[in-house]
Amino acid sequence: MIAHSRTYFLLAAAVLLAGCSKEPAPRSASKLERAPDTFRVKFETSKGDFVVQVHKDWSPNGAERFFQLVQSGFYDGARFFRVISGFMAQFGIAGDPAVQAKWRPQSIEDDPVKQSNTRGRITFAKTSAPNSRTTQLFINLVDNANLNASGFAPFGEVVSGMEVVDQLYSGYGEGAPRGSGPSQEMIQTMGNAYLEKDFPRLDFIKKASIL
Repeated sequence: MIAHSRTYFLLAAAVLLAGCSKEPAPRSASKLERAPDTFRVKFETSKGDFVVQVHKDWSPNGAERFFQLVQSGFYDGARFFRVISGFMAQFGIAGDPAVQAKWRPQSIEDDPVKQSNTRGRITFAKTSAPNSRTTQLFINLVDNANLNASGFAPFGEVVSGMEVVDQLYSGYGEGAPRGSGPSQEMIQTMGNAYLEKDFPRLDFIKKASIL
């Protein structure tokens, strides 16, 4: 849902169920420990691995939410559903619609923009409405300082494996309805079943974990 012209304005839509014989589902955000001041997250993807270093003082609310989501396993299996060469790589809609439905209403308060959206920086996507960040993220593939004034606050940066991020599949281009790529609403409601059927070449996250 990030609208873009050449100046690109980013928009985005954005429990453990105990059982002896079942795999655990993600825990609710309220049960997770607080994020440390700095931490690293390793993303194992279909293209290879990359590591993000998070600085909580850059964007406290964003860093805290990211920590919660990674700890819960939210990003495992998620697709990089909107990768636009010369701009950014967007992800952060859960592959399981039931998991997405639990997190989607849990928006966080805005943070002031303290760091620029330079190449390799990671930022929550948002709409033009205040306090609209939820789960969707993007990694800047180039310097996108024009996004700073619109309230997109980076909370970390890729410190290794940026060449992997550069190789994420971008052939589908802009998402629907502006382009022929995936519809975010369809991902929200149908999850990976929709993407695997109609957009099988998308790269994906195998696992995201705190180092």
